[in-house]
Amino acid sequence: MENLTLVIPAKNEKESLPTVLEELEKYKLPIIVVLEKNDAETINAIKKFNCKILYQNNKGYGDALIQGVNSVSTKYFCIFNADGSFNPLELENMFKNIQKDEIKFIFASRYEIGCSSDDDTFITYFGNFLFTKLGRIFFGLKITDILYTFVMGSTQAFKNINIQNKDFTFCVELPIKANKQKILISTSKSNERARIGGKKKVNALKDGFLILMSMVKLFFSK
Repeated sequence: MENLTLVIPAKNEKESLPTVLEELEKYKLPIIVVLEKNDAETINAIKKFNCKILYQNNKGYGDALIQGVNSVSTKYFCIFNADGSFNPLELENMFKNIQKDEIKFIFASRYEIGCSSDDDTFITYFGNFLFTKLGRIFFGLKITDILYTFVMGSTQAFKNINIQNKDFTFCVELPIKANKQKILISTSKSNERARIGGKKKVNALKDGFLILMSMVKLFFSK
């Protein structure tokens, strides 16, 4: 998988990130870990690994990803979770598909036939179903898992889109803006694993409301 860099946003992931990095070692991919400078426990936990640590200038999940992907120099990037829920075995299939038919972004999905999630709850499942449905109705999106940020894409295409959202609403801004710009996107099957440690950073009600408001703004924007 030449020309691919993994971007891992991390926050208080001292329990899981070392295991994730150890599992990724055999792939010999460049890895950028993006975190806040004061997250000393996570930083100390990954010092022995061959990865680039990038300190956030601001705060937020989206901010970490924007800064991380904008620092990528390879042709392709992939967002990869620090909590152990993403399976690196799925990277090869995603990488194979990203090189087909001018596809610029591959969005992994837990809701295709034969897929699953060991980390989903009823609330997150329902929220994802609702927002994915809204994405289809109002934006013509064909992806089946709009809130799952296991995403591989063209680094240049990402930079051209100019993502603005610094929080979890990043997850809907990326596919919606890509689709609006008629950038070809596709889906890849995924089986989400249970997280190794740490707590979910998403607040279902608060972030759900912010995601809804972001979709409304995107609908009325050019």
